[in-house]
Amino acid sequence: MSLLLLVFSAFADNDSAAKRNAIITAVSRAIQYQHFDPKPLDDSYSKEVFKLYIQRLDYNKKFFLQADIDLLSKKYQTKLDDAILNQNLDFYNEVMGIFRNRFQEANGFYKDLLANPFSFEDKEEVVVDGKKLVFAKSKEDLKEAWRKALKYQVLNKLQELEETQQKQIEKKDTALKVVKTLSELEIDARQKITKSNTDFFDRVSKTSDDDYFTVYVNTLTSVMDPHTDFFPPKDKENFDIRMSGKLEGIGATLQEKDNYIKVGSLVIGGPAWKQGQLKAEDLIMKAAEGKDAEWFSLENIRVDDAVKHIRGKKGTTVRLYVRHADGTTEEVSIVRDIVVFEDTYAKSSILNYGNKKIGFIYLPEFYADFNNPSGRRCAGDMRAEVEKLKKDKVDGIIIDLRSNGGGSLSDVVQIAGLFIDKGPIVQVKKRQGVPDVMTDPDPNTVYAGPLTIMVNEFSASASEILAAAIQDYHRGIIVGSPSTHGKGTVQRFYDVEQFADNLTEEMRPLGALKMTDQKFYRVNGGSTQLKGVTPDVLIPDNYEYIDYGEKKEDYPLKWTQIPAVTYNVLPMNIQPSELNKKSQARTSSNELFKSVENYAKYLKKQSDENSYSLNYQKNALDEMESKEMSKKIEALAKVEKPMEVVIPTADLAGIQADSNKVTRNTEWRKSLKKDAFIFETVNIMLDMMAADVPKK
Repeated sequence: MSLLLLVFSAFADNDSAAKRNAIITAVSRAIQYQHFDPKPLDDSYSKEVFKLYIQRLDYNKKFFLQADIDLLSKKYQTKLDDAILNQNLDFYNEVMGIFRNRFQEANGFYKDLLANPFSFEDKEEVVVDGKKLVFAKSKEDLKEAWRKALKYQVLNKLQELEETQQKQIEKKDTALKVVKTLSELEIDARQKITKSNTDFFDRVSKTSDDDYFTVYVNTLTSVMDPHTDFFPPKDKENFDIRMSGKLEGIGATLQEKDNYIKVGSLVIGGPAWKQGQLKAEDLIMKAAEGKDAEWFSLENIRVDDAVKHIRGKKGTTVRLYVRHADGTTEEVSIVRDIVVFEDTYAKSSILNYGNKKIGFIYLPEFYADFNNPSGRRCAGDMRAEVEKLKKDKVDGIIIDLRSNGGGSLSDVVQIAGLFIDKGPIVQVKKRQGVPDVMTDPDPNTVYAGPLTIMVNEFSASASEILAAAIQDYHRGIIVGSPSTHGKGTVQRFYDVEQFADNLTEEMRPLGALKMTDQKFYRVNGGSTQLKGVTPDVLIPDNYEYIDYGEKKEDYPLKWTQIPAVTYNVLPMNIQPSELNKKSQARTSSNELFKSVENYAKYLKKQSDENSYSLNYQKNALDEMESKEMSKKIEALAKVEKPMEVVIPTADLAGIQADSNKVTRNTEWRKSLKKDAFIFETVNIMLDMMAADVPKK
């Protein structure tokens, strides 16, 4: 049978082909006209599109053979730029035909591989990172790759079943009727993995050609940069909900990444955020309802379909099997709930340590109600929190921007203005013309005392603008991970139709394009893109040896520099290097931070591993090592620090009048008291004060 006979029937429809060509032409034209740094449509661009589309279709290299790639490469690798200009879909049609054929072949042999017991005594290894794998040279090699992958799945399931049974034995669980041997558990594990793979093949076989075409168009855009995306009409309708953090159930925004579902961010105050195990950048491999339901694979599934298996009614539990950014895997159980949006707003406490009162402000995001001119905005809330702390005569202020993914640009400018006299805060530049300098117009400084800002690897965009401005002015000290996220670009939506010609009514609507069209620059001229903001004082972090944030993305825009603007650098009574030296002396002798440092090195080693053992005993020992290190950090992190956490005077009456607010505030203050990173930041601030930093 000809490969092309397997291509979707929609391609025989001239109207459908015409619409798809119109979309590709319009999207490409929009990018060339409006993108901040468009790549030219040339052979180099064609090669990257070719590579990325193959990667997105078969990230784990379990379908295509090397001969398929060689054939496609010879015909199309340097021709896709011409295909775009000439409205030619031959590459897309042919690659999808080959993919469908290979998919059906794999569907024909996975059950055979799972029909017989696996031996886990051999010294055998498997590579699980798709970028480190190579395409099989023959069908026999491909089947061998599937055998190892399925064996690894069964091994993980077997260890999970054994651990569950052991816990039931220890708890004398009456639900455990029969204690099974390892061989019997292996049979159960293979049955469960067979079912999950059956579900996977069934689901992928039903994926529509429109969905695959969307993947192709997004490949064309993603080679430009990781934040430029095409949205067909139905996806655009769901975008605001998905990206606003309002997914019902666990409170997380989800994206598609490397054939799985990636956690984009957590809704502050939501169930997942409170539970604590799920992190931004995690890949969700599987989901299950409650403690007994079978796992449902989320491989090769759209976000909208994944949400159906993750969201649910308040009080119910969802289990997620996740792969963290460091490569380790973990089962996470989250009780679904209604997100308390009050927890997304700025709030403050006072940290009493010795004879000093340190104000602490937590800003989880740079929020603003753009649809309501009189709605709540973070700039106004931050001013109010600062004023509260001033009335309580605090000796210094800490602003916590950890895991703050950004938000309103105008609000971050106003917030920076609370701590400096009138001056520039950030430069925003399109690809042509002079930069737009956003300035704090208020000559008044609301707070002039000691200031520190806490950041981590997930502090992004507006968070990086605020941290950069405070650092460039020498107005305060930035404390945290080796670098912030590094997202220094701005996106906005464009209607694809405005870039199209000769559209018929049948073709409309074409969809929308979220496109990177601006870039942020610090007042010193450096971009926050890619490099992020390097803190003045570094504190040990789990991810300090691993690439994260923008650096991990495919095709990120480069770091660039433009001329600095004029701004007044303030005098400093102590150099950041001296503060860093004093902090390192403390953290190097602190048991928690020593454990974090060791764990960070372990995670780096794990992330660099090219393979995992398929030997039961070796794999179990590796898993135990990881869990023991995590448990040690978790235990140390529960130790309360010798500081008192109190409610600002201005908030007392309002909190005490509401039992729910009392409960939430009590829990929050307890968490602050146990946070070693906050405690070390307090110590850093005391070092600043000891150097006689000018008081307010």
